[in-house]
Amino acid sequence: MSLVTTFILIGLPHAPALDLPLFGIFLVIYLLTVVGNLLILLVIKLDSHLHTPMYYFLVNLSFIDMWFSTVTLPKMLMTLVSPEGGAISFYSCVTQLYSFHFLGSTECFLYTVMSYDRYLAISYPLRYSTLMSSRTCAMLAAGTWFTGSLHSAVQTTLTFRLPYCGPNQIQHYFCDAPPILKLACADTSVNDMVIFVNIGVVASSCFFLIVLSYVNIVCAILKIRTSDGRRKAFQTCAAHCIVVLCFFVPCVFIYLRPGSRDTVDGIVAVFYTVLTPLLNPVVYTLRNKEVKRALLKLRNESMFTQRK
Repeated sequence: MSLVTTFILIGLPHAPALDLPLFGIFLVIYLLTVVGNLLILLVIKLDSHLHTPMYYFLVNLSFIDMWFSTVTLPKMLMTLVSPEGGAISFYSCVTQLYSFHFLGSTECFLYTVMSYDRYLAISYPLRYSTLMSSRTCAMLAAGTWFTGSLHSAVQTTLTFRLPYCGPNQIQHYFCDAPPILKLACADTSVNDMVIFVNIGVVASSCFFLIVLSYVNIVCAILKIRTSDGRRKAFQTCAAHCIVVLCFFVPCVFIYLRPGSRDTVDGIVAVFYTVLTPLLNPVVYTLRNKEVKRALLKLRNESMFTQRK
């Protein structure tokens, strides 16, 4: 049984003089992330031309990113403006850890599904609508959410089954397993092994499958006869790969390497908790001509309605 009722999140390592500048920067990033993903959800819902498998998965991604940022960033902002802002109750910490790993692992699986979807669309264009039917899309999406919830439940249960009876300062800006386990009053070797297998190996496997899909996509792109078509396809793949790297590389760095350095982990975690949710709307949708047309159409309809 845990004797600790409240944890203290130390926050992102930084000089005290940077409190307000960092607060402003992260607040803007958070607002842009939420507004950008909400806009994507609205546009895809209202435009029937975007009711395709690719945008179906993008709806799931935008929804995840919006809440992924909400799980961590508001608490980080509180630690920057108030000495008491880092306090978080034991059960709130449990909820944050579960939500973080639930959304993060679901996004990990979703990236894998999305790369497979693009592989089918480019490699088998004539059979694509049959291979990626509405039923298949729903099953794949549901599978990512279910697997993500199962992964998070295992991680959260194993982390908080341990007793916490002494120090309560978490060297991070949100409740994550590695920094919390350092406060446990018991052996954490089983947890360390589960983190390695349940997070590291799963993330590495998903990344390998994504790379495999993109290798096949590149092979299909090289068969495109026009140089302009190849250039556009390569630009799209490169942008997607940047987002995938920003998400997976920090995860593997934090959860797969032996030992842990609190300062380094906190800074590296910013890439997949803060920057990736901001980049996704830009890379996956706002750079897309179909989405740009839908946004323009939505704006024109809004202006026409106001004039009436």
